[in-house]
Amino acid sequence: MSEHFDLLIRGGVCALPWGLEALDIGAKDGRIAALGVSSHASAEEVIDASGLHVLPGLIDPHVHLRDPGDPKIETVLTGTRAAVLGGITTVFDMPNTSPAITDSDRLAWKQGYVERQSWCDIGLYVGATKENIDSLATLELGHGVCGVKVFAGSSTGPLLVEDDESLERVMRSGRRRISYHSEDEYRLQARKGLFKNGDPYASHMAWRDEECAFLGTRRLMALARKTGRAAHILHVSTAEELAYLQDFREVATCELLVNHLTQVAPECYDRLGGLAVMNPPIRDQRHYDAAWAALRNGTIDTIGSDHAPHRRSDKEKPWPECPGGLTGVQTLAPIMLDHVNAGRLSLCQLVDLMAAGPSRVYGLIGKGRLVAGYDADFTLVDMGRQRRIEDSWIASPCGWTPFAGMKVTGWPHATVVRGQVVMREDEVVGAPSGRLARFG
Repeated sequence: MSEHFDLLIRGGVCALPWGLEALDIGAKDGRIAALGVSSHASAEEVIDASGLHVLPGLIDPHVHLRDPGDPKIETVLTGTRAAVLGGITTVFDMPNTSPAITDSDRLAWKQGYVERQSWCDIGLYVGATKENIDSLATLELGHGVCGVKVFAGSSTGPLLVEDDESLERVMRSGRRRISYHSEDEYRLQARKGLFKNGDPYASHMAWRDEECAFLGTRRLMALARKTGRAAHILHVSTAEELAYLQDFREVATCELLVNHLTQVAPECYDRLGGLAVMNPPIRDQRHYDAAWAALRNGTIDTIGSDHAPHRRSDKEKPWPECPGGLTGVQTLAPIMLDHVNAGRLSLCQLVDLMAAGPSRVYGLIGKGRLVAGYDADFTLVDMGRQRRIEDSWIASPCGWTPFAGMKVTGWPHATVVRGQVVMREDEVVGAPSGRLARFG
């Protein structure tokens, strides 16, 4: 009797842990059941992947879905819809919502809420504050929690832990890897008076200069080594940090953003104005070149979007009234596929940075590779398809992207989450069925 599966993917070139290989994949009960399937096998649903590459489900480990917050900007429902349209099967959502996710009650509310609203699987960060340090060791072990997020700079309200004494206390509460926004708050505040309202948008990278980021990272590395607590430095933006972090691999991993691999100052500020303002800032060619060099030499562990939408009207305000943050979850994969086609990295490198890497860094269970027993998460891509990214394609209610007008080669064809097709050829199908991701 021939094998029967829930889903068969036939005819694709698969990105396996050992390289690219043409084979068929069978999925059953939401998991990968077989790599290499008989031609006689049958299934409830068959995807013809001829001419396509089959990747393990891509992960965006850095998104701000703004929920709870303002549904006119973003929600879990709209943000995860954008994710699956862009070929993303799992996202990790940041805690700086309104109210912030910093205690067991708010975490419990969100744990129950997201599984009714999410189109893809989701992990939740818990935010560190000076008031909840003693409870972080418990909170970080919650169902679906991908880890603790520390804003060592660039935050408002309670989500700011800027002094060494408090940072060390955070590091000694719990054991999982902590993710950091690394800018030095003291230097940020000291330099604020050097600028005035209405200064050019490029002033953003002058205010939040290289030393602001590098000083923050140096302080964190000293404390991480002192405490032995593993650190993940988010959105590294300077050549200095990238070189420095190579000497701290026993305690540190690091992330690059697609923006720092794609946009260069001052051109981006001249062209986009407030739509280029993010934290840490987009910098000049020297830092762009250093980011690509670090990716190629293995310094980088993950790539994210730092999807952080705002109203267009707010982004169009004069600097520094315009808030920092850009849309990105929907455009992350197409832009990185375009970089593959341009020869800047290989498809296997992309898979390591956007699937296996996040799984490894965060202790994500059952995702990130095409292997038997893992979740049947797949991102099917057409590496030859050429498209122009447009605002009209963006699913987030804010309705804009800093990459509007950009021509790319390589496009997500279908998104499959635990064996269920949720996007096919730019159409979201079915109903939201995302679950909280599992972490070790």
